[in-house]
This record gives sequence, C-alpha cells and structure tokens, in this order.
Amino acid sequence: MQKTILVTGSTDGIGLETAKILVSMGHHVLLHGRNPAKLEQVENALSALANNGRVESYMADLSRMADVETLAQAITERHNQLDVLINNAGVFKTPDAITQDGLDVRFAVNTLAPCLLTKRLLPLFGSSARIINLSSAAQSPVNTEALMGRVRLSDDLEAYAQSKLAITMWSRHMALMLKENAPAFIAVNPGSLLGTKMVKEGFGMVGKDIGIGADILIRASLSDEFETASGQYFDNDSGSFVSPHRDALDPQKTEEVVRAIETVLDDITSV
Repeated sequence: MQKTILVTGSTDGIGLETAKILVSMGHHVLLHGRNPAKLEQVENALSALANNGRVESYMADLSRMADVETLAQAITERHNQLDVLINNAGVFKTPDAITQDGLDVRFAVNTLAPCLLTKRLLPLFGSSARIINLSSAAQSPVNTEALMGRVRLSDDLEAYAQSKLAITMWSRHMALMLKENAPAFIAVNPGSLLGTKMVKEGFGMVGKDIGIGADILIRASLSDEFETASGQYFDNDSGSFVSPHRDALDPQKTEEVVRAIETVLDDITSV
C-alpha cells in the first residue's frame, strides 16, 4: 500500500538514503531541503527511480520558525493526509550557532522545528500514522534557559546532546498526552557515528554506513514491530527499545522542558 511520507533533511545523508529507499518501494515521498539547487537535483534523481511512487519537494530553512510555518502551510494546502513524518533534519556543528530568532541553532533545528512542524501537521495524521523523531545516543540534561535562547552553550556536543534529549522527552510527552486515536510518536537513535556530513564536519571521520540509519528509519516508519511503539525510544546501536536518559522518564523534568518548548514557540510564532 502506497503511503505519503515527509522526510525532512532529505537532500543528503540518512535522509536522502531513506527517501531513495521509500521511493523505490513505491511510496509518495515529500522531500525537504534548504538549498533550492540541491533540492531540485535530488527531486529529479529520485523521480527517475519512481515506478508507482511520486516525488515532490519543499524548501525551508528549519532554523527559522517562520519557514517551518510556511512549510507546514504549503504541505497542508496540497495534502489532506500524511502517513509518516520523519523529522530527520539535524545540526551539530556550525559557525553560525545563533539563529535569526536568537536561538541556539541545535535547539532550533533538532528540537523546536520538529515540534512546531508536527503540531501544525497533526490534523493530517490518522491514528495509524507515525511521527519518527531522530534522537541520538548523545543525550544530556536540558538547560531550559539555553533552549529558550537566554543563555549560550559554548560546547557543540553539549548543545547537540541537550537538543536530542529535548526532542526525545517531547516525543514521549506527546504519546502520553494524545494516547489513542493519535499517531504514534517514536524517538529513534539511527546509529552512532554514521557517515553523514554532520559526523564528518563534527568529528573529522568518515563514519559507518549510512544505510544502517536509513534501514531503521524505514522499519520505524512501516514495519509491524513499531506499530505499538508510541512513546518509546529505539536505540539502533543496541538494536532494541531501551530506556532513554533518565530525565525523559521524569514527569517533572519533562513538564519543564515541554513548557519551555511551548513558551518559545508561542513567543516566536505570535510575532
């Protein structure tokens, strides 16, 4: 059965490899990127692979919440149903650590953009749909002041790890809050030190086969084993569902992080 699947950050790395596989399987894939030339090139290449599938593309800079809003609106205008959203786009190391909204770019792209995009697209998801949020083995207690852009984190890995725990906490929160008759929210660590641009720039190494990450995202999106996994965290390093960082299981700490996410998004989107 053909599904309509949005993959953010799908012009390179794990996102591109995931999109290629989904298209070759005959699914309708919505590509996303921020570079128009690169996005067009990928759309043309993947369209050539499509048999029964379809490909379309959307451009947005996910470090800007205004772009996230525009992206959600554009998708909503063209679709009345989505089956899977893979929030794959991510940032680790960058010379421009502060966004136009005054936020740390790691929190903006890795946490806030997925949260805002998902919330805006929620009306398009049925109870059998899945939201796959990319987490990481790197998870660190969240400084909500940093998440809200009030203090700066000087360490790239620390900012990244906090942003990944934040999206993991939010995923679990959404699953517990919406419960039945809602899409599944699943946090996935696709694998540590895979051969992505992020790993090459951040750690100066080639990394492992990105197919490892693409394969688990395909499984999380389509396979029966993830059908009842809402609220859970899958660690692809161990190949199993495991407990995330202990803070993600702490209701009070989760509430603090979710409140911070909602506050900063409300402040930015109300302007």
